[in-house]
Amino acid sequence: MRDADPSTNEREFLLAALKDGARIDGRKFYDFRTLRLTFGAEYGAVEVQLGNTRVLAKVSCEVIRPYTDKPTEGFLMFNTELSPMASAAFEVGRQTDEEVLVSRLIEKAMRRSRALDTEGLCIVAGEKVWSIRVDIHFLDHDGNLVDAACIAAITALLHFRRPDVTVVGEDVTIHTLEQRNPVPLSIHHIPICTTFAFFNNGERMVVDPTFLEEQVKEGDMTITLNVHKEVCALSKAGGIPMEIDQILQCTKVAVVKVAEITAQIQAALEADAKNQIARK
Repeated sequence: MRDADPSTNEREFLLAALKDGARIDGRKFYDFRTLRLTFGAEYGAVEVQLGNTRVLAKVSCEVIRPYTDKPTEGFLMFNTELSPMASAAFEVGRQTDEEVLVSRLIEKAMRRSRALDTEGLCIVAGEKVWSIRVDIHFLDHDGNLVDAACIAAITALLHFRRPDVTVVGEDVTIHTLEQRNPVPLSIHHIPICTTFAFFNNGERMVVDPTFLEEQVKEGDMTITLNVHKEVCALSKAGGIPMEIDQILQCTKVAVVKVAEITAQIQAALEADAKNQIARK
């Protein structure tokens, strides 16, 4: 069973491989698994496959009234769903600690880092603003849900288009996709999460841990960066303590990985845009 603890042989084999400078899936310590991005027919629907971990993100929008203390700001909300489809360890209607952790990390990475221009979502100050909702569904859990969910969320936001709006006096007209071309969201930067798992009292660290590596790890840390080398968030929930030098080393590795993933996201978006033009 996928939710069962690893056997003693599995644990010892994994630790012995790491001690010898190897990972059981053949990757190097700082290698991500193969990343695949698949776009749906609608704007804002993206499936991310990171190795055998699969995550689906879907963006939707609606017009609502803003908060009175922030009359010109729209909303960005995230909803995560971990179901038995992803792993037998999850139950319907019961929120696990892992789901809470993933939700908080995505919240920090996206909303608190101001990745989306929420003021650009204003239609009529104090009256109408756009509320953007990102639903994240975990389809298959083979480790590192955080990084896969982060990639899915930001890619879906970049791919999404909201309906165009015309404001004349107090009258607001929301145009359909057939009437006018939809409008992309204003994204300030692209935050990408990079998760590290630590073994052998912190002497070994790996990027993008698999499900088995997560079960055996002694601790982990997630660093969220963008291509401008700005730290958007840093999360370390328990585990072994870390030295400053280790955190700096993780940051240097994350800078390289974030640049690679961002380039892959942008290339996938450009290819999808060309495909849409060809279909039209």
